[in-house]
Amino acid sequence: MARRSYQVRKLLRHNRKPAELLLVPMIDIFTVLVTFLLMTAVFSRTVILELKLPPANAEFTPPPPGLQLEIVVRRDALLVDDRNSGPLASFPNHDSAYDYDALSKYLQLVKVKFPDKTDATVLLEPDIPYDVVVQVMDRTRVLEVNAGLDVVQYELFPDVSLGDAPAAGPDVNGNGGGAAAPGGTPMPVAPAPAGKS
Repeated sequence: MARRSYQVRKLLRHNRKPAELLLVPMIDIFTVLVTFLLMTAVFSRTVILELKLPPANAEFTPPPPGLQLEIVVRRDALLVDDRNSGPLASFPNHDSAYDYDALSKYLQLVKVKFPDKTDATVLLEPDIPYDVVVQVMDRTRVLEVNAGLDVVQYELFPDVSLGDAPAAGPDVNGNGGGAAAPGGTPMPVAPAPAGKS
């Protein structure tokens, strides 16, 4: 009897058809999987800004007369300066956050006064966070205006250069003065001796 059952099993093994691979359920699963992955994927947009850095052995050429716009990013404020005439506006931090909206509004006024001006320099103090640098550069380059459901972008100063901020001096209101001490507090400026100009 055991022998017969072995022969029956052997016969059944030889007569068995190979199992079919069911592709339709597998295609259904992959379709659902691809749809899910596409819906949950985050498509990041990489934006590359072209910065104009000075060449290593550049000779100094005096700038032409007119506005030389500089946006100075300090730890406690955003300053708008003219390289030739000095400070134009100061936007102190509110609740330890930079006032980007006030900067945008002021740069819009500057653009109205100097419509052909396309370049600006962003000067940074050491250890300014990268996000702040990007926000200031974006606000310097483009003005975004809500027009109904759309956001319209207007060009302000698209040619942005980066540099190191000078030592802290007096602000627009005349507060502070002199170079910044190593701790970051302004050092007082000694008055000029009497009889010398």
